[in-house]
Amino acid sequence: MRKIIVITVCLGLLSACTEHDPILPGVRTPVFDTNNITLLNTSVENLPDVIDTATPDECDYTQDSSNVIWDGDRKIFSGFPTNNAVQSDQQPICAHGYVYAGLTTGEVVKVAPKSRKIAWIADVFRPSNMTGGAAIVDIIAPLVMHDGALYVGGLGDAFCRINPLDGNKRWCLDIAVAVPFIVTDDVAFVVAADNNLYAIRTSDGAVYWRTPVDAQAEPKYDNKIITVGKQKINATDGALIS
Repeated sequence: MRKIIVITVCLGLLSACTEHDPILPGVRTPVFDTNNITLLNTSVENLPDVIDTATPDECDYTQDSSNVIWDGDRKIFSGFPTNNAVQSDQQPICAHGYVYAGLTTGEVVKVAPKSRKIAWIADVFRPSNMTGGAAIVDIIAPLVMHDGALYVGGLGDAFCRINPLDGNKRWCLDIAVAVPFIVTDDVAFVVAADNNLYAIRTSDGAVYWRTPVDAQAEPKYDNKIITVGKQKINATDGALIS
């Protein structure tokens, strides 16, 4: 009888882990629920000549490789370290009085810095990446807040648009991201770890087009032309210019 009770309790705890993080407090939000990429193979209309990049809020907070966020010498958030983290200089971003940070554990966290309360934690990785024991799921590309939405890409095969108010996802795309990306009102230009440049419709995550690139490098945009490394690509249709 005692064995049955113990087994029942263990199963209950395991099922709870699907909704509640066993280490970090708060309800866990699984933002990735599909492995499909909707490829439209269409051009992007009405692209601007210059992308107006919004100036982010001043953010004096820092984070270290052990997933600790600092306000000077004061800790405002403590995650847990990973032994297989990718070296990066990731920094938190600030918006509307909150701090947002991507962690080496594949999560995005929203923290109220004064109270140090966690507003939400969102997983930005495919669940299958957590099987096998040594998955690399770090978020090392800078987070982007644009027009009331938070965009984040991680090495756990996920690029997502997230509602910054509650941490729920608008959509996620099955691509891993290691370098900075570009977000406009209608399209995000993302160089993925599969060596493709993606033009992603921001409203629903559908892909206008994708084209192979020679290097995983930060894309630069000018006059409807995207430069990735030494390559120049037509931002409208993804055609290689040079």
